[in-house]
Amino acid sequence: MALSYQAALDFLYPRTTTIKFGLGTTQVLLAEVGDPQAVFPAIHVGGTNGKGSVATFAAQALRETGLRVGLYTSPHLVSFRERMQVDGVPISEVAVAAWTSRLEPLIRERQATFFEATTAIAFADFAARGVDIAVVEVGLGGRLDSTNVLLPLVSAVTKIEMDHMKYLGGTLEKIAREKAGIAKSGVPFIIGETRPRLVSLLRAAAREAGAKVGVVPADYRWPGPLALAGPFQRRNAAVAHGVLMALPERYRPDRGAIERGFAEARIPGRFDRRGKWLFDVAHNPDGMRALGEAIEVGRVPRPIHALVSILGDKAWPDMLVQLDRVVDRGVLTVAPTAAGRRWDMSWLETWLRDPNRPPAKAQWALEPDFPKALRKVQEGAATVLVTGSFHTVGDVLAALGMEP
Repeated sequence: MALSYQAALDFLYPRTTTIKFGLGTTQVLLAEVGDPQAVFPAIHVGGTNGKGSVATFAAQALRETGLRVGLYTSPHLVSFRERMQVDGVPISEVAVAAWTSRLEPLIRERQATFFEATTAIAFADFAARGVDIAVVEVGLGGRLDSTNVLLPLVSAVTKIEMDHMKYLGGTLEKIAREKAGIAKSGVPFIIGETRPRLVSLLRAAAREAGAKVGVVPADYRWPGPLALAGPFQRRNAAVAHGVLMALPERYRPDRGAIERGFAEARIPGRFDRRGKWLFDVAHNPDGMRALGEAIEVGRVPRPIHALVSILGDKAWPDMLVQLDRVVDRGVLTVAPTAAGRRWDMSWLETWLRDPNRPPAKAQWALEPDFPKALRKVQEGAATVLVTGSFHTVGDVLAALGMEP
C-alpha cells in the first residue's frame, strides 16, 4: 500500500535513533531502485566543519554553467525535503512518499537506519529528475558512511575537528583517518585541512587508496564576492574552488561561473542574519569559535542575546565558554526536536554554579520551556542569536514561521 508523505516521514523518523556503519544495506536499497548512483557523476565532500558550505558553493558554481545539479546535504532545518534538491528545488512530497513506499519492505527487512534510507531516496530522486551531476555531503565520518557507495569525479575533506568521537575516535588523527576513507583509486582527493600533521595523515591515507592528492594552500582564501557572511566562508569557498578545479574539463566551470556561483550561494543557518535575528548552526567548539569571530568582525548590533540548545553528546562546556566571549546574555533551553538527545538541565545548572569554571562575562539563565525561553531571550535584545545545533535553528525558524 502506497504511503502518504506524512506516513513516509512517520515511518522514517523513528529510525534516526539508530546509527549503523557499513555500506551493505545502502547498496541493497539502491539495487532495489536500479542503482541510481551509477547514472550520474558526483562530487563527494566530507569533513567535520564546512562541508555543507563547500558543497553548496560547488553546486551553485556548477549551476552557473547550465548543468542540472543535485545537492544532498544533512541534516535539515525545518523540512525533510531540504536534504535533496535539484537546481535549488527540493524533492516533492509525492516523490518522498513514492520512494519510501517502494523501499519500505527492504528497509524493514534490513532494519535500515534513517540515513541509509534517506541516501537511497536522494540518489533515486536525482536519477529520476535527470541531474547532470550531484554534489553529495558525507553524513557522518566517511569510510563507512552510506554516501561512500559513490565513485565520484572528485572527493574532498574540508576540516578536521573533534566531533562524533563516540563513533569516529577520540583523537583528531583517528577522525581524520575515518574521513579520508572516501578517497578512491584514481580519483582526485582535495584536502582543505591546514594543520601540517593532519594534512600529512590525510595525504598518506589517500595515496594508500590510490587517489590523486591535491592540497588547498593553507593561506588561500577566496578573494571574490560572497553572499555568505563570516571570515570562515572565504576558506570554505577556497576549498570549493579547489574541488571544482579538480573536475574533468567537461564539468569544470570557468572563472566567471565560479565567481557568479560563489556570489549567489546561500545556506540557511550559517551566520544567517534576518532583521534582529541571527541564526547559526554551530554545534561543536570549532564552529562556535568561528561564529564568535564572525560576530566580532560583523558589526552585529548589541546587546546580543543568545538562545542556546546543544545536544547532550557535544562538548558544550567549551562551546559555552566560546559563546560567552561575544554575547551579552544567554538563555539555555531544550529545542523540541532535540528532546531525545537533550543536554542535562540539572547538570547544566550545577555546572553554571561551579566556582571552578571560567568566570562568565555574559548573564546566563536556564529556561527548559522552549516557548518561554524564546520569549525571554528577545527582551531588550538588539540582536537575538539562535545557535547550538541544527535542531535549535530549525525549531526557532518553525516557531517564527520563517522559511529556511
